[in-house]
Amino acid sequence: MSYLMPTYARQPISFVRGEGSYLYTADGTAYLDALTGIAVCGLGHCHPAITSAINEQAGQLVHTSNLFGVDWQEKAGEVLCRAANMQQVFFANSGAEANECALKLARLYAHNQGKARPKVVVMEHSFHGRTLLTVSATANPKARAGFFTLDDDFIRVPFGDIQAVADLDDADICALLVEPIQGEGGLHTPPDDYLDALAKICDDRGWLLMLDEVQTGNGRTGKYFAYQYSNITPDVLTTAKGLGNGFPIGACMVSGKAVGLFGAGSHGSTYGGTPLGSRIVCAVYEHLTDEVMTNAVTEGDFIRQAILDKFANRGISARGRGMMIGFAMPDGVDLSQAVDTARDVHHLIVNVTGGNVIRLLPALNLSHADAQLIVDKLSALLDTLLGA
Repeated sequence: MSYLMPTYARQPISFVRGEGSYLYTADGTAYLDALTGIAVCGLGHCHPAITSAINEQAGQLVHTSNLFGVDWQEKAGEVLCRAANMQQVFFANSGAEANECALKLARLYAHNQGKARPKVVVMEHSFHGRTLLTVSATANPKARAGFFTLDDDFIRVPFGDIQAVADLDDADICALLVEPIQGEGGLHTPPDDYLDALAKICDDRGWLLMLDEVQTGNGRTGKYFAYQYSNITPDVLTTAKGLGNGFPIGACMVSGKAVGLFGAGSHGSTYGGTPLGSRIVCAVYEHLTDEVMTNAVTEGDFIRQAILDKFANRGISARGRGMMIGFAMPDGVDLSQAVDTARDVHHLIVNVTGGNVIRLLPALNLSHADAQLIVDKLSALLDTLLGA
């Protein structure tokens, strides 16, 4: 028997070693990892510089608590805020915690305006975490079932639909929370002017514009943050996943009218921004270069186009940006065994999201040879799924 709570539908495989874009089982079998821990290991598994930073800092100082100054946390805050064009940051331990922080900021912002029962606008197909408040903001019924979610605190509208937001008429709305590209919801990608239009609505009505870049951040789409393809700056920006390249750390950043909402005692975290975690953030920042992010766009576009060239005439469409890649299947294609077949037959790690989308989240520094190998392996899988 297992002593672990059965909260995951685990695949019948485990890995003992990773290097770059590959994972290895105990017998030495290599698997090409096109998922990277669900967009976490953006620089690949066991990146030498990240490993070196972990080892060196673990031998010096791991934790002191936020009762004291943390030099590496100050440095991590500086580099991250500069990369994001934000003003201040709170370090947490996960994306859900970062989003929880954002939602607390929204409530405090509303409280300061005299709103007794504030509401936050969120999107259909969204995913923001599994704490009680973030799962309430999440659209996935399976994630919400049985937890008596706080639905009265949220107003849900279709993703990508500006008019649906513009038509809202509720004096209790204080903020809008949105993913620039929906990761867990099926890699839905909105129109190019979507964030700009949302920002104008929020500015006109005095709402906080809060962006969930837990998955899209840290170079995943080819910019340090996906919102940087637009002309806006959010009031609140959250991130995690690739922030620590496998080490658990999250961040909630503020700018503009969200600055100054928190004071001493407003929020906290025992493990948030430890010397170890903060140093890793700095190491990731140092090696997440423009060249790496350009590569994410180049090789991501190559994978998308190569698959479309082969399969677009069979009803497959592509979604996402950079190394956030989704292939939506035509109606009637059974994906129930797609992950298992990819893994067991082709030694390729992918997953399925949004019901009908095969999702790839490869390393940002993926080599062209490995990009071609992903195309070859995925093509063979699609031939099987489509009945070639």
